[in-house]
Amino acid sequence: MQDVWIAWRDANMEATGRVVDEPQQNASHSEGQGYGMLLAALMGDRRAFERLHAWTSVNLSIRSDTLMAWRWLPDTPGHVPDLNNASDGDLFHAWALLLGARKFGEGSFREAAGEIAYDLARTCIFTTQSGEPLLLPAAQGFTTEAGMIFNPCYSMPLAMTELATEFDLPILAEAARHGVEIARRLAADGVVPDWVEVAGGELRPAEGFSFDSGYEAMRLPLFLIWSGLADHPAVQRYAEAQAQAPEGVAATVIERGSGEILSTSAEAGYRSIAALSRCAAQNRIGSEMPPFAPDAPYYSATLQVFSMIAQAKGSPMCIPL
Repeated sequence: MQDVWIAWRDANMEATGRVVDEPQQNASHSEGQGYGMLLAALMGDRRAFERLHAWTSVNLSIRSDTLMAWRWLPDTPGHVPDLNNASDGDLFHAWALLLGARKFGEGSFREAAGEIAYDLARTCIFTTQSGEPLLLPAAQGFTTEAGMIFNPCYSMPLAMTELATEFDLPILAEAARHGVEIARRLAADGVVPDWVEVAGGELRPAEGFSFDSGYEAMRLPLFLIWSGLADHPAVQRYAEAQAQAPEGVAATVIERGSGEILSTSAEAGYRSIAALSRCAAQNRIGSEMPPFAPDAPYYSATLQVFSMIAQAKGSPMCIPL
């Protein structure tokens, strides 16, 4: 994995510690910084970890709390036009700092992780009418008159439960469990969508948000497998849909109700998630996950590295053949 990490780092991270998403206006996102820090921690690359941490602290950790502004734009005056956060970026940031503290023996990383986890629990948890907590996508803008808008893939179960245990924040673990249950309910009648409105006991399309399973929702089966939940019905639904894709490509957008494939891609990262999901859902030995593609765009490349980690940790029988 070290060669894969080095290839990813050299392709996507500047020497300053900024992770660049070229297809998205060369922007940097809290998600990308958190992802990069997590990979650096897992790979034991302290130099890269500290550079990522330093750039993030100066350029995105500029709110009045410890959460990050969600996006940094190189060609926009001030670079950060919106101070709202993205809770998945903050979640991975906190998790990366916790793992970095363990890997590098640095207490300040653990302290920072705890502060972020506390602010997530304080500002980004919504309590449903039935009293169940869920992770809001951001501190602002995602509540509705009837409830909240929920992104199923933002609630990464393993990250939330590890932070909950380390920092005595049981509400994060409860929100993770409830997020897994929401995904289970959604998978009962189709692929899990990118976004859903939780309105009382009802799950329905969120106005202005995708109700297909697309570039957001493709992370859900990946994170479930990584978290040891390969038998979750959302993984099964996603695998069934991917099985209908033509050879050599993965479905990237799937219509929720019918399962119709609306778009495909040959990018290795998307094919990796599809292959891992099919293997895990069928409880097979060996998968068709492709070799790492170092020249892939940031998002696809990152999902491919994550797929390799999820396979090793959550579905070891699905080793690429």
